[in-house]
Amino acid sequence: MTPNQIRGFWAAWAGWALDGMDSFIYALVLVPALRELLPKSGIPADQANIGYYGGILFAIFLVGWGFAFLWGPVADRFGRVRTLVLTILCYSLFTFLGSVAAGVWQLAIFRFLAGAGIGGEWTLGGVFVAEEWPEARRKQGAAWMHTGYYFGVFLAAIVNYVVGSRYGWRAVFAVGGTPALLVAFIRYGVAEPERWHHRLHQLQRKWTATDAFWALFSPEYRRRTTVNAALLLVSMVGLWAGSVYVPSSVTYIATRDGLSAAEAGRMASYATMLLAFGTILGCLVLPLAADRFGRRLSLGLYFLLMFVCISVGFGYIFYLREHALYWFLVCLFFLGIGGANFAVYTLWLPEQYRTECRGSAFAFATSFGRFAAAGITFLVGAGVARMHTIGTPVAITSIAFLVGIALLPWGEETRGKELPI
Repeated sequence: MTPNQIRGFWAAWAGWALDGMDSFIYALVLVPALRELLPKSGIPADQANIGYYGGILFAIFLVGWGFAFLWGPVADRFGRVRTLVLTILCYSLFTFLGSVAAGVWQLAIFRFLAGAGIGGEWTLGGVFVAEEWPEARRKQGAAWMHTGYYFGVFLAAIVNYVVGSRYGWRAVFAVGGTPALLVAFIRYGVAEPERWHHRLHQLQRKWTATDAFWALFSPEYRRRTTVNAALLLVSMVGLWAGSVYVPSSVTYIATRDGLSAAEAGRMASYATMLLAFGTILGCLVLPLAADRFGRRLSLGLYFLLMFVCISVGFGYIFYLREHALYWFLVCLFFLGIGGANFAVYTLWLPEQYRTECRGSAFAFATSFGRFAAAGITFLVGAGVARMHTIGTPVAITSIAFLVGIALLPWGEETRGKELPI
């Protein structure tokens, strides 16, 4: 391993970890933030409105993440490291500005812009590791990098526990602006992958960002791009619709079981950590599973686990009158393992495209489906408001994973193949 490979990995890992912290900060402070901001916007802060507007804000965040597909062509034209710096600055700034939001719609704008930055970081970190790491260790690099996101979930839970419980939700958003400090390390310690430089020099003409984007829809890549975007949509619908309501669900169950508000809040932080721990284990298992079963079957196994845990956890355990909290936490651990399905894409997507359009392909697949996911997440929030319950609307989203399993035969199997030049 060269110094650039090591430094670049830790830059990508840390950026993805801080992404995870930023994403889950909103889920953890959703209730206290809306309790304060809804009345300031002339909206009663009752349970139905908190669920409804919480869904709207999260849908807006996903739409912002959807626009992150624009970072991919920029990275293919100007470089992975340069663009990585811009994405981190983007989500750091607008997460920090959430701490001074004066109303619910101002917070929505900040979350939209933060989402655009967060979506780009996964793309650029994953592509950098795929292109810079040795072929023999590339699978481990992809899986290990993805654990960063869930260490970030730990960080979000710790920040909420230490800072949020003492200083309030605004302080939590302020801490979310700290990833900008990582930029100096990346800018002066990490060089662009040689593979990217070499490939751009090989091309017969000047390669533009527009060329990189439209290459995804050439006859060679059209089917792959469509299937990959559809599979990512499945992952987003199921995981995000479920995970964004995990802290609220645990808080509700804990309160129903007799815990105080403070104890229920701490339990929500513990549950988030448990979910993250399960996903880290799922990521570490991925290289072995991908080698033994292939990329498609490995993703199918994660999808099956997600289907079972979301449907049973939210559709049945959520409504138990005895020992519901205990069994819900058990279910969350396995839901976390299934959540490692996102790590499959970090390994699999770069293997399907050549260097000159790899960033665009990764960005498009991991971002574009979020427009549809935003609408579905909004429907889940509307369902929560209409049914006055979290469990059933979230449980219904598990059906998406059955659709994903049905799509897998059309995916491009890349087991045993080297990264394309």
